[in-house]
Amino acid sequence: MTDKRKKQLLVWIGSGVIALICPTPFIWMIVVSFAKYPDFLASEKIPYIFTLKNYIQIITTHDLHVMDYFKNSLIVAIIVVFVTITIASFAGYAVSRIKFRGKTVIILGILAVSMFPQISIVGYLFKFMTQIRWINTYQALVFPYIAWVLPLSLWILIGYFMQLPSELDEAAMVDGATRMQTLTKIVIPLATPGIFSTALLAFIGSFNEFMFALMLTTDYHARTMPVGIALFEGLHGEIPWGQIMATSAIASVPLVIMTLIFQRYIVQGLTAGAIKG
Repeated sequence: MTDKRKKQLLVWIGSGVIALICPTPFIWMIVVSFAKYPDFLASEKIPYIFTLKNYIQIITTHDLHVMDYFKNSLIVAIIVVFVTITIASFAGYAVSRIKFRGKTVIILGILAVSMFPQISIVGYLFKFMTQIRWINTYQALVFPYIAWVLPLSLWILIGYFMQLPSELDEAAMVDGATRMQTLTKIVIPLATPGIFSTALLAFIGSFNEFMFALMLTTDYHARTMPVGIALFEGLHGEIPWGQIMATSAIASVPLVIMTLIFQRYIVQGLTAGAIKG
């Protein structure tokens, strides 16, 4: 067997293992969410009965507040993505195009901030939010999420903007365009794949964030889906696994839809930094 065939065989085996393992938790979540008896594997006497009861209960039972958690997560994530992408686009363009002292320090500093652990600041953040009376509000989540997601978004966009030739900017400004017009009419349209991939990563990070949401929210008025699922209880204090899995499936819907719609842009955006030109 030639080296090329061996390489292809290893790629196929690796891809098959990944395709088998990665979807398994998601498939299991779906199976349990549609089961009348979630513990059907615990005993041979418990059958698997397909039912929509779990989904109907979490959607129609107002006391569970599942749809409130879902709404809160969407609102917070959308605001964070809009603000983050706007700031990161302007800042990324400035760092990639404008020559000034300390540019390398700024880029490395951004990378360092993006690796800063949440647990080290959550206590001080809770105290600060308590003093300004923002606990259990959208803004208590929006501002920390922006600060948390922005470094990674900026790092990705800087790398993408650097792949776009600066001659495009020079040609546009020779024709009379301002720096702002060059950014909005030339650079951003060309950077659409990178912006979409960055926006999706920011959305996923904001939608799935747990620690800040756990510490800075107290009830369904601002609590998001990850915390709502973690603290999920039935109306009588039990742990309803079927309803928990149904809630998790609903929480996955926006992420799955966005990934399927923008997957082409995601691949282009994430691989652009590895290609010169």
